[in-house]
Amino acid sequence: MYDQPRANLSVAAMTFDQMLERVRYEGAYPTRERAAEAVHHVLAALGRQLTGDERVDLAQCLPVEAALTLTAQIPDTRHLTGWGFVKDLAARTGATPAVARWDTGAVLATVARLAGPDLLGRILRRLPGGYALLFGQAELRRPEPAPA
Repeated sequence: MYDQPRANLSVAAMTFDQMLERVRYEGAYPTRERAAEAVHHVLAALGRQLTGDERVDLAQCLPVEAALTLTAQIPDTRHLTGWGFVKDLAARTGATPAVARWDTGAVLATVARLAGPDLLGRILRRLPGGYALLFGQAELRRPEPAPA
């Protein structure tokens, strides 16, 4: 068989509608459409930052519609920090950094649940500093030594 098993079988699969409802709840969005907009913007931005097996494994954990948004993006050669990610999202969507941060937290909290702790740990190791907080996790990286 060519299909790979899901990266984390302990997390129940979620439909896209269920994902939107979860994001709507997490972000306290007034409408489902606003939640869908946040999901598409944030997953597109994440798709520009995430590469390798972690990108593939995360796509397998997401509902099809969300996975397509993530994987339709060409990874950027610029690796943004967590705050850079939020500022870039704000610039691309025309939102304020505060709104972009809110959207990011609402979407990535749901993505973290779908990914599970093992895959989330791998994703956070691949991304630059500052992403753990965006996923609703503590930042547990050791600081990089200062250049001499």
